Formats: sequence, structure tokens, C-alpha cells
Amino acid sequence: MAVYTHHLPAWKKDEVADIKKHAKEFTLIGLVDMYGIPAQQVQQIRRNLRGKAVIKVTRNTLIEHALGEIGGDTKGLTRFISGHSAVIFSNDNPFKLYKQLEKTKTKMAAKAGETAPEDIVIEKGPTSFKPGPIVGELQQAGIPAAIEGGKVKIRETKTVVKKGAVISAKLADVLVKLDIKPMDVGLALQAAFHDGSLYEPSVLAVDEEKILAQIQLAGQQAFNLSVNAAIPTRETLAAILTKAVRDARGLAIEADVYEKDVIDAIIGKAHRESQAIKSLVK
Repeated sequence: MAVYTHHLPAWKKDEVADIKKHAKEFTLIGLVDMYGIPAQQVQQIRRNLRGKAVIKVTRNTLIEHALGEIGGDTKGLTRFISGHSAVIFSNDNPFKLYKQLEKTKTKMAAKAGETAPEDIVIEKGPTSFKPGPIVGELQQAGIPAAIEGGKVKIRETKTVVKKGAVISAKLADVLVKLDIKPMDVGLALQAAFHDGSLYEPSVLAVDEEKILAQIQLAGQQAFNLSVNAAIPTRETLAAILTKAVRDARGLAIEADVYEKDVIDAIIGKAHRESQAIKSLVK
């Protein structure tokens, strides 16, 4: 069903119209989550993306109105609207945009109630703390601590919270004191629509080094298969001929085929065998 904005106040209509205008100017339209990003960092992100992407911050309901009026497959983005969504526009492909957005993320301290993005591990060893209440605070947060040599020492490496678990207030306070910043804060791409297709982050999170290594391995395996199966290609013909000559020479030597190219090797083999027999006789 079409979405109409005739009942909206003028300023809301302007917001919807602005999104629709940008959607016509750019080849990619997407959603990003702005939750928890300090205003200062938002401004820095905008500067970093200048000339690459435009971010439109407005209410989720107005984003939904605009996507509904744009219609078509673009409307599929509405199901990804959540939290503090904003609209992002770009002429880059979604893979490149995703990579750029990942670069805007910075590490920040965890707050009580937040979910750990990964296992948070406290390494054993000395700290900069002097003996005092900090020992009890560390222990209450599940971190084995003791006093050694006039300093507070963490006695063993400990995973204090698993990926996906909630960070407690006590642990959050201790992590700040230990200067451990586990939270990735930055624009999180929720979804992107480009060239008729909808892309989710799970598809866009490509490990380029891993993919390159896989391509290199596949290329080497294909080369080896071509050579060993004697399937000639422009890239492998020289290696196939070299292998064929080497195999033919080896066969001639083992079968004692007297040819001028291998006679020296046959004589050498015969000499080695005679020496081996001589040593056995002795």
C-alpha cells in the first residue's frame, strides 16, 4: 500500500522530500545505526566521508515514509529500520561503503548493560595500581588479583565476559580503570540497496586477505592439476614440457634405453650399483 504524507506537518514533509531527492542523486541508499555515537565523533565521521557519502539523520517514522514513497524494491529497507537509524547515500558500491564505515569505528569504554562485542580477556601480570580498595573491586568483578612487590597483580589470564553477554556495572567500572576499551563505536551499516539488490552486513563483511589467499591457493592448485594431468594451457605449457622431458629421461635411465642424452647417466647408475654390490661382497 502506498504511503502518503499529505497529513504530515510541513517540516516532516520537507524531511521526506529531502530523502527522496538524495535517493535520486545517488546510486546507493542504505541505513546506518547511530546509537551511542557521541556528537563530536559524528561530526568527525561526516568529515571523513565527505565526497564519499551523505548521512541524513531524521526520525525512523519519516525514513519509513520516504522509503514507502520511493517504492519498488527500495521499500525492503524498511524492515531494517531499528534503534537510531539514519539514511546514508553514496555512489560507491556497498562493499566499498561497508569498508569505509568500518574504518570510522573507534574503541570506547563499555557501559553497564551493554553487550560485549567479543570475549573480553584480562591478561595476567602486574598493573600500575598501588595496594588499596582496587584489589577488592577487581575480585568482585571476577578478576583474580593480589598484591605482589608493592603493586596490584592479576594472577591469571581470565575471560571476564563472553561475546554476547551483558557487561555488569562493576565490570564496566573496572575495565575503565584498566583502560580496556572493548566497544567498537561508529556507523554500523544495517542494510544497503544498490543496483536492484539488497545487501545485509553479513554479506558485505568480506575478509579481503583471506579471499586473496584462497584465490592464490586455487590458482596454484589449478596450475598443478593442469601440469600433472598434462592439460596444456598458455600458463602451464612450458611446465608440462619440462615435466615430460624430466619423466622421459628418468624412464630412459631406469629402463637402460641407450640414447646419447642419457648414456652418461646410465653409466653413472651402473657404477653406483656396482659399488653397492662390491661393498656387500666385502
